[in-house]
Amino acid sequence: MTTSQYLNNQLLIAMPALADSNFSHTVSYLCQHNEDGALAIVINRPTGMTLADIFEQMGIESSSQEIQQTPVFLGGPVQQERGFIIHSKQSTEWEASIPVSDDIMLTSSRDILEAIANNEGPEHYLVALGYAGWGEGQLEKEILSNAWLNTPFQSEILFNTPVKQRWVAAANQLGIDINKLSAVAGHG
Repeated sequence: MTTSQYLNNQLLIAMPALADSNFSHTVSYLCQHNEDGALAIVINRPTGMTLADIFEQMGIESSSQEIQQTPVFLGGPVQQERGFIIHSKQSTEWEASIPVSDDIMLTSSRDILEAIANNEGPEHYLVALGYAGWGEGQLEKEILSNAWLNTPFQSEILFNTPVKQRWVAAANQLGIDINKLSAVAGHG
């Protein structure tokens, strides 16, 4: 594949027939996709934990009740003990960040959580535990076998759409009512 054929900065939408319990009815933000494989963060699976739980585990103080109540997501089945923050880009540099696009970063270092706790973090962010990963050529094969649809990333879906509506909202970008798709629909 050429660089332009990779799906970085795209949303991956699980097809209705995808039975894998890790991905059924999920939408994931594809952060890295290249010849070696892919990494995505599921953006519509809350864990039931909040940032208050993460702050407590890490010994981080926060006086903001609103920030403490921010939900934490299950980003995928790989390295669920590790945190990942998808966030809007800003002038602050974090220790472990990679750019996903001109506007979005993926960070996995403690310093961004400390900044968020002190209301000094990025304007928009989603905190997840774990990620979804695919080996070389695996995601491409899954797309060809109708496991996934992909659509360009929209920050509105990630940061402003209610969690339970993200899967449908992502598919709607393609003009698709995903609830009406059959198991044989998809890529031809």
